Amino acid sequence: MILRQFLHASPVAASYLFGCGGHAAAAVVDPVGDIAPYLRAAEETGMRILYVIDTHLHADHLSAGRALAEAAGAEYVLFAEAKVSFPFRGVRDGDVLALGNVAIRVLHTPGHTPEHISLLVTDRTRADEPWFVLTGHTLMVGDLGRTELVASAEEGARVLFRSVQKLKTLPDYLEVLPGAYSGSVCGRSLSGKPSWTIGFEKRHNKAFRIEDEEAFVRAMVADIPPPPAQVAEIRAVNSGMRAAAE
Repeated sequence: MILRQFLHASPVAASYLFGCGGHAAAAVVDPVGDIAPYLRAAEETGMRILYVIDTHLHADHLSAGRALAEAAGAEYVLFAEAKVSFPFRGVRDGDVLALGNVAIRVLHTPGHTPEHISLLVTDRTRADEPWFVLTGHTLMVGDLGRTELVASAEEGARVLFRSVQKLKTLPDYLEVLPGAYSGSVCGRSLSGKPSWTIGFEKRHNKAFRIEDEEAFVRAMVADIPPPPAQVAEIRAVNSGMRAAAE
């Protein structure tokens, strides 16, 4: 297993390159900005990028996913029901993407957005158990993703509650690698630490540990921070419905 984390400051976001060094096969998740660092990291680790995956259609920044996939000759991957105007490889809950000895199992985890997915990653050279989960803007260190960017805050919160139950069934030891950290507009009480574990978040993440749906909804719709600028426009560009401004 090879794993590289890319932490971005403007916008605040986290991207990942990982894969199987033995089979020279990699994936990139939620790329932001200049695509050169991802291509360079793949070259330096001797891997070919097979998949570029966006966990969702982002609303706070322009995705570099399609540009990177084209440059790398990779497949661009989204949830199968993502509403976009371009061709892509669609995946559904339970689908598996293979990277040599590394396997990516797709978890549909809507709530932040309807098409949001998380990625459960296993390195079969070590064990059949998963090693980490990439959670995008669903579960982050210290909080959960905001729910009103696409649906109403309450509707999104009820959907997110069901996604949270799915994530809570994952092993406590599992490392959580989210798509954002402190400073991101996609959460409220985010930590500056960009990764932690399912078990720790169960104990100390106030939103994640709520067990009652009504209490969860009340917590998620309270004190919602101002939305990112140009939410609709950014999602329209990321979905191919509108061209990016020059």
